[in-house]
Amino acid sequence: MAERTMRRHRYAKIVATVGPATSTPEMLKALFLAGVDTFRLNFSHGVQADHARVHAAIRALEAEVGRPIGILQDLQGPKIRVGTVRDGRLDLTAGERVRFVLEGSEGGKDAIPLHHPEIFAAVVPGQDLLIDDGRVRVRVVGIEAAMIEAEVITGGAVSNRKGVNLPGTLLDLSPLTEKDRADLAFGLELGVDWIALSFVQKPSDVLEARTLIGDRAGIMTKVEKPQALERIEDIIRLSDAVMVARGDLGVEIPHEDVPARQKELIRACRLAVKPVVVATQMLDSMVNAPAPTRAEASDVATAIYDGADAVMLSAESATGRYPIEAVAMMDRIIRSVEGHKLYHSIIAALEPGEEETPPHAVATATATLAEAVHASAIVAYTESGTTAARVARKRPAVPILALTPNIDTSRRLSLLWGAHSVHTDDVDSYEEMTTKACHHAQEEGFAKPNDIVVAAAGIPFHTTGNTNNIRLIQI
Repeated sequence: MAERTMRRHRYAKIVATVGPATSTPEMLKALFLAGVDTFRLNFSHGVQADHARVHAAIRALEAEVGRPIGILQDLQGPKIRVGTVRDGRLDLTAGERVRFVLEGSEGGKDAIPLHHPEIFAAVVPGQDLLIDDGRVRVRVVGIEAAMIEAEVITGGAVSNRKGVNLPGTLLDLSPLTEKDRADLAFGLELGVDWIALSFVQKPSDVLEARTLIGDRAGIMTKVEKPQALERIEDIIRLSDAVMVARGDLGVEIPHEDVPARQKELIRACRLAVKPVVVATQMLDSMVNAPAPTRAEASDVATAIYDGADAVMLSAESATGRYPIEAVAMMDRIIRSVEGHKLYHSIIAALEPGEEETPPHAVATATATLAEAVHASAIVAYTESGTTAARVARKRPAVPILALTPNIDTSRRLSLLWGAHSVHTDDVDSYEEMTTKACHHAQEEGFAKPNDIVVAAAGIPFHTTGNTNNIRLIQI
């Protein structure tokens, strides 16, 4: 099959982080051919010029292969860290007392720098501070204006710039630091497709970002704070997509609670017709080994059985020794799960309750009809991506060919479950829609003469979010 008609023989998508191991045009192409649908640029690392070169290389690759490729800019967010400590390391012992101070550097156990006034304003005695992804835990016992006294609960080493998590503490923090705002302006100027917001705590955090982003990129909210879970329905409603960021989330809530929260979030996003990405340590051992553990393979499979739109690689593809193998492994796991005899029945059983609106009903009927007549494809005409997303919400056992005249929409759809997006010319009439549906279904390798496709669209054309028409077409 020619590269122009290249299609993935799976429904769930793969997001891969670009880093030093994979930033060359040759590696980016190899990752795409191995299965990457959307590339993540992690702005916690690297400089803007490096990210610009990667962005340009991805867009050149997109033109070469003739397929839309998504680009996700992941902002660092207000990551809380200790400052520099004496000799670069402090060894804390359970039971001893330590002090955190607002000012200074090179401090010892009685003056560990913590240059975050919002913490001093918010914490109360009895609350815990987790350092270095929870490896060290201290409990607040006393507070002054510029000093926090704490007892070490779990001892260990604290070195320079280690991260600090405060589970259960709502901090007066904007989700966008000065660095984030500069990076955001840079990313929007480049033309990234998605902006990932880190450490969102409340719905207003998403609204703050929306005022800066508008509709120039989709907003992907990373759920990694317990506070976000308390207002999750509102946060999902205001977002364009969600990432289940299990790294920091797994530090701030008990490990045993993470799998259930993952299932809840996937279900809630599916109900809200918002793509959801499961991320962090999915094939972590492949950073240094050519194969994952059985538990990691099972973890990826679980996300697919749960109905996630996409799964993500972080260090595995950014800095690992086996980035192409990690993508290929993820691709094989997804295809194996989706080919399993119980997959579609499990996915159907997890379907959330219907939203009682005509567009949702039409999209659901489209998917049901396509399965009933054994259609080769569902052709979704979509300006904004909403029609395709509504059909995908049903998780039909029929591939979705998403046709859009909007290049930005076609790139964002590379994250959507089951969608093979094609950037095409606009249509102005019902007859033209039928003709193009037949043409693209054959050109993209979905159908052959005499096959049936089911088309969904909004009439009149050129409107957004108005899914109101189904057409059964024989090629």
